[in-house]
Amino acid sequence: MTQNSTNHLKWLTPTLIALFLYGFAQGLVKQFISEVEPARYVLYFFFAKSMVNLGYFIFQYRKGQYIPYSKLNFRAIAWGIGAYFLEGIGWVCYYKSIALGPISIVGTLSAAYAAPTVIFAYIFLKEKLQPRQYAGVALVILGSAGVSYAPGSTAAGGGNEWVILAAVALIMWGLWQTIVKHCYNSLGACDANMALYNIAGASLTTGMYGFLFGGIGSIELSELAKSSLPMGMMAGGDLGVIIATALGPVSIVTSISGAYPIITFFYAAIVLKETLTAFQIASLIGVLIGMFLSSTSEESQGTAEKPLQ
Repeated sequence: MTQNSTNHLKWLTPTLIALFLYGFAQGLVKQFISEVEPARYVLYFFFAKSMVNLGYFIFQYRKGQYIPYSKLNFRAIAWGIGAYFLEGIGWVCYYKSIALGPISIVGTLSAAYAAPTVIFAYIFLKEKLQPRQYAGVALVILGSAGVSYAPGSTAAGGGNEWVILAAVALIMWGLWQTIVKHCYNSLGACDANMALYNIAGASLTTGMYGFLFGGIGSIELSELAKSSLPMGMMAGGDLGVIIATALGPVSIVTSISGAYPIITFFYAAIVLKETLTAFQIASLIGVLIGMFLSSTSEESQGTAEKPLQ
């Protein structure tokens, strides 16, 4: 195996792990969404994210693969926490948009969150891919949105506020991923410390929102049992993205990990016995082709940003 192939697998493996974890988590959320309020899911997600990321930091700490406090870059800390603060705002807006708007459209938009990441990475990080890879990324994004589309699925009406909330979520997630890559490229960040920044940023957003609106005093064991697994898997997916983004181009990492609707697609068909449309099947094929195109070319990343030594 060549050195390029080894480096390629280093980022592709955690990206695919994140893809599967996100997909199965979304399927479980879909299965129990009528039994667990969205704000409660946000609260459980915060708890799961804190435990998973803290566990990863402790594991890396014992191996000595972290940046000691005496050598921490304050700018990296500020940008890292800020990145996950933006991610948390995106999650809050996403769940609020679900409660107000048609889930068929909101779900489709959320599956396309990789699009602003690709744009921001090109503009701010000077991250350039080959034409073949851009074609693959476009297929993944459009296919994921198509697989997520569920005609006739609606939610309580809320005027047009949900449109603004969904748009804000997309922008926040795009900025979040771009800033994380900036921390790796130019601020000397490492994945172990980014795991801690994840917890800090989440505590100011999903944690606060969950405690205020999730009704922590009325948690039931049955509800906790139905929420702990999907939220734990989602937190694991987030960690996979942290690791993959440190090693590979954020445009492709985000696009592939964000193609989780294809896993949810199979879960819904097999477990929930949902009927699949020809449009969804065609979209799935597009995602698979796009993943192949975007992940098998040689990466050509921008060189404007350089990691600190």
